[in-house]
Amino acid sequence: MARLSVVNHDRDAAGMTYVYPVVSRRARGVSVGINLNPNNACNWRCVYCQVPDLVRGKAPQIDLTKLESELSTMLQSIVHGDFMQMNVPQEFRRLNDIALSGNGEPSTCAQLQEVLQIVEGALQRFELMGKIKLVMISNGSMAGQDHVQDALRYMAGLGGQVWFKLDRATAQGLQATNSVRMRPEDHLQRLETVAGCVPTYVQTCMFQVEGAPPSDAEVQAYLDALRSLVARGVGLKGVLLYGLARPSMQVEAPLLSAVPAEWLQALGARIQSLGLPVTVTP
Repeated sequence: MARLSVVNHDRDAAGMTYVYPVVSRRARGVSVGINLNPNNACNWRCVYCQVPDLVRGKAPQIDLTKLESELSTMLQSIVHGDFMQMNVPQEFRRLNDIALSGNGEPSTCAQLQEVLQIVEGALQRFELMGKIKLVMISNGSMAGQDHVQDALRYMAGLGGQVWFKLDRATAQGLQATNSVRMRPEDHLQRLETVAGCVPTYVQTCMFQVEGAPPSDAEVQAYLDALRSLVARGVGLKGVLLYGLARPSMQVEAPLLSAVPAEWLQALGARIQSLGLPVTVTP
């Protein structure tokens, strides 16, 4: 496979259906991704999404036996083999996490709890339980479903965490950024539900459109939303604030660019003033 880098998150790099390794610039290490949406289907369409040929939909039926085999093969190569030496830059040769993330929303997978059971077994076999993170990167859209809440609580029992997508906090901003029509208060309620099931970080992508960063009004609405969550006692673990590092594969790509690092750092300071820990990754 091609040598990994922070700008190469090719889901097919390892030649597997569900499992793919990436070098994470935010984690400063290797993340083993589990792609539950190999059909490139998602119920959102974020304009900055790096998935080519993205379609609206949900995760397909997962071949659990194949997933288990692929995950074991990948971890064997990383933990006991020469994967790191052969494929990873020296400064990133650290296994950071297993992440349910990929080409769509993982919580649309009807077999989510069975997938987590496979992950649990792998963590135990390779003596990684409690040593690396277990993460699900989610837009939170399925938080109202009982089986999803059950899976999130199961994940919490494994020491897992959710990175919950909150890019904007106005109806117009959500439509323009994530291509979904919803009331912001409904999305914040889903965030509160998820945080009640599993340790949860807010994950926010900020970027420029035609050279302009989000408007002052949009930023203020976002900060007000976080402030309201803190005031209600929602137990958020922090905010993961980041900018664009890889090009979008959506039609809006020519319009998008990274916000200046100084702009992102300034927003991070404003978030931190609300009492929330912040990690800023330009």
